[in-house]
Amino acid sequence: MLDKLLTVTAALALVVAALSVYIQRAPLSGPLLALLTGITFGPEVLGVLDLPTVVEGHKELHEAARLLLAVSVMAVALRYPFRDVRSRTKPVTVLLLVAMLGMALITTALSAAVLGVGLGAAALLGAALCPTDPVLASSVVTGEPAEKTITARTRQLLSLESGANDGLALPLVLAAVAIAGTLSGTDALLESLWQVLGAVVFGAAAGALGGRVLRKAEEHRSVQSGPLLVYTLLLALLVLGAAGLMRLDGVLAVFVSGLAFNATSSVSERADEDKNDEAVNRFLVLPLFVVLGAMIPWREWGELGWWRGVLLVLGVLLLRRLPVLLALKRPLSLTWHDTLFMGWFGPIGVSALFYLTMEAHRLGADPVVLAAGTLVIAASTVAHGVTTTPGLSLYSRAGEKGREAAR
Repeated sequence: MLDKLLTVTAALALVVAALSVYIQRAPLSGPLLALLTGITFGPEVLGVLDLPTVVEGHKELHEAARLLLAVSVMAVALRYPFRDVRSRTKPVTVLLLVAMLGMALITTALSAAVLGVGLGAAALLGAALCPTDPVLASSVVTGEPAEKTITARTRQLLSLESGANDGLALPLVLAAVAIAGTLSGTDALLESLWQVLGAVVFGAAAGALGGRVLRKAEEHRSVQSGPLLVYTLLLALLVLGAAGLMRLDGVLAVFVSGLAFNATSSVSERADEDKNDEAVNRFLVLPLFVVLGAMIPWREWGELGWWRGVLLVLGVLLLRRLPVLLALKRPLSLTWHDTLFMGWFGPIGVSALFYLTMEAHRLGADPVVLAAGTLVIAASTVAHGVTTTPGLSLYSRAGEKGREAAR
């Protein structure tokens, strides 16, 4: 099976690499193409990738999502000069403390109303689906079209929010686990404090040490020149593994370590190399979405009922984020077109899959929760994949009209 997966994924990656310019201009994205490839080669169509569904294979999918998130949030932490990151502290904090909680509550209410499930299952869905995914968001904020069209501030806010809230969603997930399972509220609070605060302290120390070691090694010429990606990838894996051993929030620890590394190393002096690293990270996304496409729980999707599935997808995509961003327009100092852009492009992807499978691991697989969650993830991958190019075009036109009106 591994050979088949490698063949399919590598062939897709080569096609995406060869046609990258055309794909960026078309209403497509790498994750969307990978998802469609997984469906095509999965057990329901061609049967080449005969993988179990998410309900049976959630443990393996969780580890794959965890690794991909670590690489992705490290890329986010290194994407902009640290002085720019520091200047966005206030709006990002608002997005993390207010917007994320609002998205979790809205999704919980939608899940309970549409699916008719109890508070426990609805809370599990609300907590898992609230983070903005850094993997899918990367397709919106990186690349030449995005950099030419979207203001630097908006790109930075969306990137930093997606990087930070992947780890900071953990307390909400643990609260949902307490509601749905046997974990007490006190235990959930204590675990949240240990995992989050420990991740911040450990990640900051590891990243600062890694940045200073690299800078000193470069000064003394004891390290061979090479892609920064290799060093930062090894740092991300080290932090992720060590955080796991200490039972800390590994994804948050990696993100914080990336910020600390950014602040203390020579990363800001390597702009061209950083772009190469982003391009490599974009291809690391493809295998997971191929696997997800092949593991879609079609039977469980059908058992949700088509009208419930459609209502849930539309409700989450339209109501989970956009009303919250509209309410926060003034505190975030956003223009109308920036608010609408950020309100729509808050995709649901790998981070949601990570938390859904974490919940399944701690409480046992709930077919309804996993089916509803993966349905929303697939729908978000499609919706945000096909609207990226038109969205950039609309954003550009709105910005031009705004500038003309200001004259």
